[in-house]
Amino acid sequence: MKNNSVLVYGSVAYDSIETPFDKAEYILGGSASYAALAVSFFAPANIVAIVGSDFKEDDIRRLSARGVGLEGLEIKDGKQTFFWRGKYHHNFNKRDTLETRLGIMENYEPKIPQSLCNSPYVLLANSGPESQSKVLDAIKNPKFVVLDTMNLWIEIAQKELKDLIKRVDLLILNDSEAQELAGENNTIVCGDILREMGAKSVIIKKGEHGAMLFHESGFFTIASYPVRKLVDPTGAGDSFAGALIGHIAKEDKTDFETIKRAMLAATATASITVESFSCLKLEEEGIEEIKKRENFIREISRI
Repeated sequence: MKNNSVLVYGSVAYDSIETPFDKAEYILGGSASYAALAVSFFAPANIVAIVGSDFKEDDIRRLSARGVGLEGLEIKDGKQTFFWRGKYHHNFNKRDTLETRLGIMENYEPKIPQSLCNSPYVLLANSGPESQSKVLDAIKNPKFVVLDTMNLWIEIAQKELKDLIKRVDLLILNDSEAQELAGENNTIVCGDILREMGAKSVIIKKGEHGAMLFHESGFFTIASYPVRKLVDPTGAGDSFAGALIGHIAKEDKTDFETIKRAMLAATATASITVESFSCLKLEEEGIEEIKKRENFIREISRI
């Protein structure tokens, strides 16, 4: 029987978010939550993460309802789940972190169940590169590894991040992160520099302007889905990465053409995520809406 499961390592958290138009308190968040739910529409997903005793049964059921494997979700008594409070600016392009409580994430050492050590596909969702490396160390001969990161790790753990980049098949980051890591303002040049750092392939996301793929077989760019009601951009990048590796796992191929098709699925999935707080719209709409948006992006890209 073919094993095309995806191990998703990252954070499972609670967020309180304020936008120029609305706010939501203590909602399910975290890079692994968004990513694993996105994976689940395409391939089996397994989370490796930790939460505290305050983590709600309802949120466990939300993940289980999508078939997300929770054997690697550690629940620790006496500690609180990681918490982030943020406020978005009027144009949603910038946000301020108002409060961060590490809680259970402080000094967390990821534990990989033996049953997941043979996972063929691995998504190192946004988290510290040191812990991401430890997770990768535990996986035996992965077929394809995707690494997601953010500006915090570029600023405080750049050496560790660069060492990890050499070990992965695909690096995903946004344009400002790419420019900071590459030390270059031209985003196209950034992609070339990042590949020279050791990443086999690189995807640079440009928000509402789409995304670009830098690969040994060529260059590819994809348009974004035209979202008209942006509610909360939190988790868009995580769901992009999750849908991307989920689609690759579904096809069980890792060539240039497969990654391009995976970017289509990822772009469609991320566009759904931003239309609600937390993962609500993504859970509500599902694969039918993802396919509908994939077709729309194909149509607007056709000449």
